[in-house]
Amino acid sequence: MRAAILHETGQDRLEVRDDVETVAVGPGTVRVRLRAAGLCHSDLSAMSGVLPQPAPFVPGHEGAGEVVETGPGVTGLAPGDRVVLCWMPPCGACPHCLLGETHLCVASLKRLGVPAFRFGPGGGTAAYGFYSTGSFAEEAVVAADALLRVPDDLPFELAALVGCGVTTGFGAVVNTARVEPGSSVAVIGAGGVGVAAVQAARVSGAARITVVDPVASRRERALALGATDAVEPQQLRAAAKGLALGGYDYVVEAVGRSETVRAAYDAARRGGAVVVVGAGARDDLVSFSLGELFFGEKRVLPSLYGGGDVARTAARVVELWRAGRLDLAGLVTHRVPLADVNEAVALMRSGEALRAVVTLD
Repeated sequence: MRAAILHETGQDRLEVRDDVETVAVGPGTVRVRLRAAGLCHSDLSAMSGVLPQPAPFVPGHEGAGEVVETGPGVTGLAPGDRVVLCWMPPCGACPHCLLGETHLCVASLKRLGVPAFRFGPGGGTAAYGFYSTGSFAEEAVVAADALLRVPDDLPFELAALVGCGVTTGFGAVVNTARVEPGSSVAVIGAGGVGVAAVQAARVSGAARITVVDPVASRRERALALGATDAVEPQQLRAAAKGLALGGYDYVVEAVGRSETVRAAYDAARRGGAVVVVGAGARDDLVSFSLGELFFGEKRVLPSLYGGGDVARTAARVVELWRAGRLDLAGLVTHRVPLADVNEAVALMRSGEALRAVVTLD
């Protein structure tokens, strides 16, 4: 089959090969025929080494397709089921899961050292799937708990986004921040996650939703999808100071950089909340003085994978899409076939694409 391979961390381009094989289906695993995959900035971060991922590997963790084959012991899934990949599924038994914090379960990370693909003559070279998924491939074999069933009326290219970007941005607003009606919200970063947060703020009844991004086309798309106003990064401070309380009730940081986290903190009002969604580097440090933390009483709320039960959050996203209250199609700005995956990578790096979808039909 065909798949895109990153041979070494730090490389800019993927190699699309047609001699890739998956591992065999075994106990507790499922073979999925992938139909669409979203390209997320987390994939670019893994390619560059910001996020840890052994190489060689098949990028992609936003994927949608159909179940082809199930292994022994798999229940609740059958061939033909429409599914999306869940890159960090809960185990249901660890202390975090038992506390109801299923989004903080890391049991699945133990699978990162297990190759999921082989390529080359005779299938001689082992390759991993990004975060035990690997959606830039025509097929993937993943653990059964890494799949979420979705309705058959949800198109594959939209379903793929539910696997990470939309669920992450939507959940940050609804689960982590718990934005209240009539409140003011700023979202820094108008990529796929950021604009999903914009739409979630609108659904939650926020009165003012300011999107912050240096790219004009992304600001315009966010305005079309629910933002009330849009500013460039250098204009954020003035916009915040112009509010009655001198800042926003909630500021969502969807970039993953220390400077944008700091800007988010400065733009929040006293007693407001800063929701950190962006996946940044471990050595990228942000600092706050003890005095400002004490006096401002601003809450810093990291949000991982939507900050709540992933399956429940994804289901809410799908129902709101079906009701016409979430525009998933509006998040997709570019579609490319797998053969042109490097075009999608370039578009995402340049900031031109809100979300690029790789089609695998």
